[in-house]
Parts: sequence; structure tokens; C-alpha cells
Amino acid sequence: MKTDTRTRPETTPAPKTRRFVFVLLNNFSLLSFASAVECLRIANRMSGQALYTWTLASEDGEMVKCSAGASFAVDMALEELSREDSLMVCAGLSVQDEASRKLINWLRREARRGLVVGGLCTASYVLAKSGLLDGKRATIHWENQDSFSEEFEDVTLTKSVFVVDGNRMTTAGGTSSIDLMLKLIADQQGEELANLVADQLIYSSIRTDQDTQRLSVPTRIGVRHPKLSQVIQIMEANIEDPISPAILARDVGMSTRQLERLFRRYLNRSPKRYYMELRLQKARNLLMQTDMSVINVALACGFASPSHFSKCYRAQYETTPYRERGSHGTRLSI
Repeated sequence: MKTDTRTRPETTPAPKTRRFVFVLLNNFSLLSFASAVECLRIANRMSGQALYTWTLASEDGEMVKCSAGASFAVDMALEELSREDSLMVCAGLSVQDEASRKLINWLRREARRGLVVGGLCTASYVLAKSGLLDGKRATIHWENQDSFSEEFEDVTLTKSVFVVDGNRMTTAGGTSSIDLMLKLIADQQGEELANLVADQLIYSSIRTDQDTQRLSVPTRIGVRHPKLSQVIQIMEANIEDPISPAILARDVGMSTRQLERLFRRYLNRSPKRYYMELRLQKARNLLMQTDMSVINVALACGFASPSHFSKCYRAQYETTPYRERGSHGTRLSI
């Protein structure tokens, strides 16, 4: 009787299960969190394997309420994790108030152990406050960009939908969690599975870290005039040191009068008025989201005189910068 010496086919080993630990902070964004978890769930379903598991945590192990008002039970408090875990902090409104010393010390300790650490939506603030983004590229929701860039000079802030820089990951919020998770799935399990997950989500346009989070200027203002868009982009990039209408006009190849007519026709306001509104909007963001003094906010928004700043602010928002700051309380300092 002959012995079959043919080589038996090798069986493909089952892929290693990867665990994500989502740390939920009070008032976290439900959309950002759910988008990330759904990608993992669907990846498991479409592959027919337990590729991913996830665990929910909070600072004290107690229930956490999202910004939509729903409460979530968690599985654990801030405990030591496995070095193979991916740690994702989920935040939303009033993130400054959630950056407690206990949380920051825990994040620093886990990061020193080599864990991959990510921040969804405004959780980039917590990572930056912990020093985990120093010298790295990152992103955060566009509404928080002004305050973030003022407070964290050692972080290279981008306007990208998401950023992966080494073992740090950040997203801009909303559905950008989907884009990040699809990239991770593609990197770990292949493009085919990532595309299957996107199809299940009816997500027809997967964005990369090269895509920006806000709509283009023409889309935002509802006007597709190239020179008008160019001027507004210059304005938005020069808030601290405003540029005169004459120079703006020269830079786009038109006269000051032509620029004036362009703004009046499409935006029903003068270039000077539009520029002022941009500066005051940034000032309002800084007043509500940072502990910067009113004088420093004024300087950051191109106002040399605090009295002039206060006068312009009152005309726009019917309150003074000092009252605006007081109505939102002081931020947590640590």
C-alpha cells in the first residue's frame, strides 16, 4: 500500500482579533462614535469572522450621556489596557471641561506603553492637552480650529477629514470616523473588505486624509465666482493681520471699486464688512472655547485697541466680549 506523499494544502490561519477601547466623555458626539463602531461591526459581518471587538469605558466606569441626551452603559473605568489595543477617545461639546487630570494622566501612561491612541471629533483637544500630539499632525472639528491653534503651538493642525501620524489618529468629527475606520480596515484586512463595508453604509465617496472637512468657499457662500472665492480665502488666512481692500483687489487683479461691486452684488455687503464679520466670528469662538484674555483675543483677531474690539463686537452680537465670556463661564484649567 502506497503512502500518499503529496503535500497537503495549508490552512489559512484565522486573522488576529483586534480590540478597540472607546473612552466616552460626557456630551460625546453620538454620530462620530456610532460611525466608528458600525464600521467594525459590518467588517465582522461581511468577513464572517470576528476581526474586531470593542469595549466602552468612562472615567469612573459609570454611565455617560452623549450630546443627543441618550445615556450609555460602559464596560470599564480607566484601567490598564493591553498593548495590542487601539484606544479611541470620543468627545463632543464642552470638551475642555472633560479634560480632567485623571484622564490626562491615564492617557499619558497608556501612550508610554506604546498603545495606538486616537481622538474622535473634539477629542483631539484631550490628546493635545495630554501632550500626545506634540510634534505631530492632527485635525479637529472646524469650529474648534481657532482655539486649538492658539493653545497648542507644538501641534501641526490641518483641515483634513482625518489624520494618521504614527500611532496617533485624529478626526474632524461627524462622518469622518467612517473614513478613518475604512482606512484602518483597508490597511489591516484589505481594500476589498473596506469597500464592502462602505457599500453596506451606502457610503459612495470614501475620503482620504488629503480631503478637507469644510465645503469649498464657492459652495459655502453659494457663489461660483473665482476671484470672489480667492479674496475670501485670503481673508480667512489673514485674520490676525488684516489686509486692506486695496491690496486684496490688487492681489486678484482688479480695482478696489470692482472688488467693492463684486461683494455688493453677491454678498450684499462691503469687503470691509465681510472681513470684519470673519474676524468677529473667530473672536467669538476664542472667547467661548479658550481661557485667552479678552485683550489677547482682540490681538489674535486683528484689533489693536480693546475698546475698538468691544465696540465692534457689541455692534455684531449685541453684547460685550466680557459679558460673552462671563455667560459661558470659565474653562477648566489643569
